[in-house]
Amino acid sequence: MTGPIIPCTMFAGQTVAVMGLARSGLAAARALAAGGARVWAWDDDGGARKNSAVAGLPPTDLHAADWSQPKALVLSPGIAHTHPQPHAIAAKARQAGCPIIGDIELLFRACPAASYVGVTGTNGKSTTTALIAHILRQAGRRVEVGGNLGTAALALAPLGQGDIYVLEMSSYQLELTPGAAFAVAVLLNITPDHLDRHGGFEGYVAAKRRIFAGQPENATAVIGIDDQPSRALWTALAVDPRRRAIPISARVAMPGGVSGAGGTLTDDRGAARTTVMNLRLARHLPGEHNWQNAAAAYAATRALGLPPATIATGIASYPGLPHRQETIATIAGVTYVNDSKATNADATAKALACYDTIYWIVGGRPKEGGIGGTEPYYPRIVHAFLIGEAEEAFAATLKGQVVFTRCGTIEAALHQASTMAERDRRPGAVVLLSPACASFDQFANFEVRGDSFRRLVQALDAPGNGNGAAGASARRATS
Repeated sequence: MTGPIIPCTMFAGQTVAVMGLARSGLAAARALAAGGARVWAWDDDGGARKNSAVAGLPPTDLHAADWSQPKALVLSPGIAHTHPQPHAIAAKARQAGCPIIGDIELLFRACPAASYVGVTGTNGKSTTTALIAHILRQAGRRVEVGGNLGTAALALAPLGQGDIYVLEMSSYQLELTPGAAFAVAVLLNITPDHLDRHGGFEGYVAAKRRIFAGQPENATAVIGIDDQPSRALWTALAVDPRRRAIPISARVAMPGGVSGAGGTLTDDRGAARTTVMNLRLARHLPGEHNWQNAAAAYAATRALGLPPATIATGIASYPGLPHRQETIATIAGVTYVNDSKATNADATAKALACYDTIYWIVGGRPKEGGIGGTEPYYPRIVHAFLIGEAEEAFAATLKGQVVFTRCGTIEAALHQASTMAERDRRPGAVVLLSPACASFDQFANFEVRGDSFRRLVQALDAPGNGNGAAGASARRATS
């Protein structure tokens, strides 16, 4: 990794261990070194250690290190430090009384004058984070956006008074950021996910709740109330006089809150309900779940002082993110949608709710619960095309309810789905990649999976593939 980083001077002259040298860890190691710390950088992967050495940070074997020396361990959020069992390095640090923190904790310490907006939730946090940043930028505010989304925290530009960091926060990152102090903290929803890493659902909820823990007085908490665990958190925080707790919903308008019910963004925080905009004008925010995302972004940016009309303009002009219901193309009357980011059933259910005639590509490495919760949308599914490790389990679930084909790979699934959809000629046909699974059985991550799908769809319309006439008249819609 090259390029600018934010120097972290709080450990100048001291030893800091960094475990995990991928995107965020390498940036943290470089930032600490630039700030004058003695950095012990390590990764169990030899390739990552080579990258560290190339970046001027020779690796130090933390398995054999003297743990009485480091003042902190900066741990990659992907490395377990509690459940299902702590990594050996995390265990050594804890035994030595060495604090375990993450790169976003360093950002808070390095840039204390900036304002921070944090966004978490099981689903929708990337879209909401990007939407908030887009609205603020359209309004002329200086903003940096990152964290769990995109750029590593310490590779962002340094910000000061009046500037804003908008950070997507995973449950893993929240556990490693004890000094987080978000002026606006957003919790969208909570459904079971990553339960092995948190010791069960209660531990997962506790990790999500940490986004509110260090908020300063008069800060704002924006909380979804469309699921029971989140609603319970809002009920608890609403009685705390130290902060403003704003409920947001995609289903109901609530006094004191913001709603996207019925596709209309309404603000109920004043004496009378105000209609802000028709959310159907925001074409890159389809479906009820995105109406909640829009309500959350509205509440967050209103808390930062933006007027409703400015926010509405920003929502309407939002360009969308890759891999989140990303329309790749429409070919021969069939629309191809990349929703590779849908790595659990709840996210996939939200995508299925947006279309009426679906050729569904689903599968990968299944999560606990499989595709439970998608049942209400089975009547919308013309045919399912099963891939990956989940193929047999999903076949058993869908048997007798949805017609399906075992395909194994995305390539085979797309070929069969496109052939069937073009043959059927159903109005509004959508070939939807919404896997409801992790990608790790066949791909490095969901981005690689989605990029593969995009390339395959684009190749469908290439000259010489048999779709020339259809392709010549196809209307492409990219986002």
